[in-house]
Amino acid sequence: MIWRCLRAVAFEGAPDARIIVVSDFEVPSEIARALEVGAKGYISMNAGLDVAIAAIRLASVGGIYIPTTSVLSSRALAAAASETKTHEQREGLFTHRQLDVIACLRRGESNKLIAYNLGMGECTVKVHIRNVTRKIKARSRTEIAFLTNGLFDTSANQRAPI
Repeated sequence: MIWRCLRAVAFEGAPDARIIVVSDFEVPSEIARALEVGAKGYISMNAGLDVAIAAIRLASVGGIYIPTTSVLSSRALAAAASETKTHEQREGLFTHRQLDVIACLRRGESNKLIAYNLGMGECTVKVHIRNVTRKIKARSRTEIAFLTNGLFDTSANQRAPI
């Protein structure tokens, strides 16, 4: 019910509104649901006033605030889930070139540098990044690096370009 109301406000009633959910619960699935229906932040009742003010300021300039504790717990859940997948299943999600691009992205390389290192055009790098973004439903390069963390061990990040 609350999610239906939030969606109605965020998408129909006031699409420019910056909504921040304040809740007693800090469950990653609930936070994700709030963000999916249009919230620009999620503040726990345990958070202090300074955190609430910072979240409001962040949302007012277009950012999204979520508690770090929920990110850490969802990261642990994602790591556990990725460990249960076989190497072949994880590798099958991306092409070898996409994996190479992801590895470069994780090192913080720009599109131009990735293109140079992998011997491809900058437009091709952009296409690979866009396809990876769609596959894992990421919103940014940083989120790609975060969500693909389980695919690489520390030695894989040192992979030589092909």
